[in-house]
Amino acid sequence: MKSINIKTVVGAALLSVLSVGCSDILEEQPRSLHEPSFFSTPTGVQGGISALYSSLRNIYGNGYYLNAVQTGTDEATWGQGADANFKVLDYSNQGELNSTSSRSDVLWNEAFPAINTASGIIENGAGAGASTALIAEARFFRAFYYFQLVQTFGGVPLDLGSGELKFNTNPKRTSARNTVPEVYTKAVFPDLLQAVNELPDAPRLTGAVTKTVARLFLSKAYLTYGWWLQNPNNIPTYPQANRTDPNGQTAQYYFQQAYDVATTAIDNPGPYGLVETYYDVNRATNDRNKEHLLYADHTEKSSLYNGGDINGFASGSAPDNFAGWFYTWNYTELRSNTAASATATQINTVQREAVQPLGRPWFRMTPPIDIFVNTFADKTLDSRYDGTFTTVYRGNWNKNPNNASTTVVYNANLLPVSPGEPILTFLNSEPATPITYPNGAGRSNVGAGELPGRADYVVSPLGINRRMYPGLWKLGPYRTDNGTGFGNPNAGSTRPFYIAKFSEFYFIAAEAAVKGATVKSGKSARDLINVIRGRAGKWRWSNAQNTTKVEDNSVAMMAATPAIITVDYILQERSREYFGEGYRWLDLIRTQKWNEFASTYRIGGVNFQDHTPQTVTRTIQPQHYLRPIPRGQIDAMQATPEEKAAYQNPGYQ
Repeated sequence: MKSINIKTVVGAALLSVLSVGCSDILEEQPRSLHEPSFFSTPTGVQGGISALYSSLRNIYGNGYYLNAVQTGTDEATWGQGADANFKVLDYSNQGELNSTSSRSDVLWNEAFPAINTASGIIENGAGAGASTALIAEARFFRAFYYFQLVQTFGGVPLDLGSGELKFNTNPKRTSARNTVPEVYTKAVFPDLLQAVNELPDAPRLTGAVTKTVARLFLSKAYLTYGWWLQNPNNIPTYPQANRTDPNGQTAQYYFQQAYDVATTAIDNPGPYGLVETYYDVNRATNDRNKEHLLYADHTEKSSLYNGGDINGFASGSAPDNFAGWFYTWNYTELRSNTAASATATQINTVQREAVQPLGRPWFRMTPPIDIFVNTFADKTLDSRYDGTFTTVYRGNWNKNPNNASTTVVYNANLLPVSPGEPILTFLNSEPATPITYPNGAGRSNVGAGELPGRADYVVSPLGINRRMYPGLWKLGPYRTDNGTGFGNPNAGSTRPFYIAKFSEFYFIAAEAAVKGATVKSGKSARDLINVIRGRAGKWRWSNAQNTTKVEDNSVAMMAATPAIITVDYILQERSREYFGEGYRWLDLIRTQKWNEFASTYRIGGVNFQDHTPQTVTRTIQPQHYLRPIPRGQIDAMQATPEEKAAYQNPGYQ
């Protein structure tokens, strides 16, 4: 698939949308912005606010943005179906990441129009009769996007053409970047502080931002900036700036602020909180639960309000939610025999279906083996492995009218399997009896192995390769209109894509405590992490067994927590909690642990029979801690070649 880069320059013309109501989703109707006075009307303000929520869909749920913040970390390498969009981000001699190949252009291209929209509302909203709380929503979004940009690119422009943080109505072809401290202290912190003060405790509409949402990003921004000031591994910044705070504060001050804001939110959650089990956090039938603070919303009720065709063959572009496809291997290649004979006719026994364990396979991103061996080593007490991955692929061939009369197929060891029973299982660990893998695709057609007495094909953790691996259950699709068939598995997911969860307050406060923040009674780093681990020990359902499983292992989970919590341990816990959701690269660059966690990984090859782990080495340089400014931005600027080179991050000119 060819990478598509949209030419842009900060301060470009905007696209707004008009709010027309709310059910489970903030509903929008496209509308072009033609004149500067638009935000001086109530309709304009409402349209601008709605546009800010709509803009989230172009980033979150976009598979190429997920690639930009996952591939190259310990959570993802390129899969068998990957093209250059993925391989260059792996830093393993598969191509060079540059200003045309970096998919961080997704963020850049969307963030600046949204920032300008927010500035228009902030400047004009009061005159149009907008409430302080509504304008605070715009302040949140302006800070939110600047925070995402400064983490990704370093210093970015605060002046889009009409002055710093001013609404620009005249597209400019010039641009100057501010420094990292300027972005934080002029844009991110002031807007978030005001949003915390002026946003309501409860959302005005389902999914709208609140005081608690603003506190999450304020605490995370404080934490990230504290790390930036401290700079433990001497990672360079750009534009060049001293690692000092313009307000004279120290890194320790910001770590304390991060802790205080996060624990204040824990103590004053408003309508938010942790759900009882980890399984229920990401269960599709429990979408938009109290743990979900911010999300790019979608719906199966209307293509207009969904942001993409709810029934067609989605193209894999925003604003569709197609991120889950990229971690999904091509399970539809699985075959079983129609009779207990090695020469019998075969049929595809696991077919595309719009259900959470399956969905549309694009097999672009693969979890390395050590995710299954080390990160999720505990698969018995800890429910998060089961609540993250699809590890058992069950037969659904009977939903295809052509196969409806086939009530039994013959699978591994030519043993019978009925619909709903396992066709292939990714084992939790290496079995005592070695797996017999075929020399090629084998009877399963995917190179899966067999164990004596088992009717399901099997793959062990060390047998995972770039072609076959457990799918990402948590991002799987869900429809209520499937009927008795497969539904619409080729359409974009109509589920929300989650951006922020209440659980992260515990991680932020714990990390700040490890960095030296003075802690409150009962809220040490270990106390906070144990809230998360205790919840992870509670089971009510097993995805692998497809049955009720009521177990409470919380005491054992908390007892196994180290007495001394380290940053490394927090990062491991964050991976277990948020695997595949788009957190990982930002976590590793914040803590400057990218090399330590991701410089090598193990994975099998791209062929069916590649079940021998290979160790791959990545070359991650200090310059890679910033992404390149997109080529479209550089080309659109009216500047000399020298000025354009100076605008670009070092190493990408």
